[in-house]
Amino acid sequence: MEQVMRNFFLYMGKNRVATKVAKRYGMRFGASRFVAGASLDSSVNAIKKLNQKGLSVTIDHLGEFVDNAAEANEMTNHCIEAIERIASENLDSQLSLKLTSMGLDIDDELTMKNMRRILDAADRHDVFVTIDMEDFERCGKTIEIFTKLKKEFANIGTVLQAYLYRVADDVEKLNELSPNLRLVKGAYKESHKVAFPDKKDVDENFRKIIKMHLLNGNYTAIATHDNQIIEYTKQLVKEYNIPHTQFEFQMLYGICVEKQEELLKEGYKMRVYVPYGKDWYGYFMRRLAERPANVAFVLKGMMK
Repeated sequence: MEQVMRNFFLYMGKNRVATKVAKRYGMRFGASRFVAGASLDSSVNAIKKLNQKGLSVTIDHLGEFVDNAAEANEMTNHCIEAIERIASENLDSQLSLKLTSMGLDIDDELTMKNMRRILDAADRHDVFVTIDMEDFERCGKTIEIFTKLKKEFANIGTVLQAYLYRVADDVEKLNELSPNLRLVKGAYKESHKVAFPDKKDVDENFRKIIKMHLLNGNYTAIATHDNQIIEYTKQLVKEYNIPHTQFEFQMLYGICVEKQEELLKEGYKMRVYVPYGKDWYGYFMRRLAERPANVAFVLKGMMK
C-alpha cells in the first residue's frame, strides 16, 4: 500500500494539469507545513525565525515545468533577488536551485548564461549556491554543467543521489574538484535499470558515499531524516576524527523539527531546506510520497 501511495503522489507531482490547478488555488490542505509561503518575504520571515534558533538555512524558489526562455530568465531574476536579500538582511542562508528552472530543458547556452548571472551575484555577496539534482534523465547534464561552473566559481555545490547505481563513480570523478556536495537518498521515481529498487540497498549505498566523500576530505552535507544514517555519520566522524567544520546535517522545513534542534544542541551544524514560491505543488507531492506520516498530517488538516 505504501508503494502504491508513493507512486501515486510521484505521478501527480509530474501532472501539468494538477500543477496549474494547485498554483491557482493556493497552498491549502497542509502544504504550508512544508513550504514557507508563496513570496520571498514569507521565506525571509521563516529564515529569521530559524536563524534565531541557531539553525542555518538554504532557500529554494520553487519552479516546475519552465519551458520558455522568458520564464527561465524570470526565475534567474528571482534567484538574484534572493541572493541580494540574503546579503542585505544578513541572513545565515544559502541558495538552492534547479537547472530546469534556469532553462535546462530549453537550451544549454541559456542555462549557462543564467547560471553565470546568478553566480556572479553570489560571488559579490558571498552567498553559496547549490544546484539541486533532479531525475535521472537530467543527472548527467547537471553534473556536466556543475563541473564547468565549478572551475569558474568557488561558491557552488551540487547534489548526488544514493539510489542511483552511478553515484559512487560520480563521487570519485568529482573529487578532483574538491566539491561541496549534498548527499541524499533521492526522491524521484526511477527505473530499476538505473536505481536500486530496495531501501536496504539505497541505505547501504548512502553510507558508502558519505564515507567516501568525507574521507576524501571534502565538505559534506548529509541530507536525511533517517536516524540510522545520522547515527552512522556520528560514529564515522568520531572514528576518523573528522572535524565538525567538514560536514553538516540538512533536513526539510517542517519535518523532524525536534531532531533538527536536538542535533544543533549536540554541537552539529544543522541546515534547513526552506522552499517557497507559487509553484509549490510538485515539491509538495514528493514530500507526501516520501513518508506516509506526511499524508496523515495533510488529511487531518483537510478534516479541520
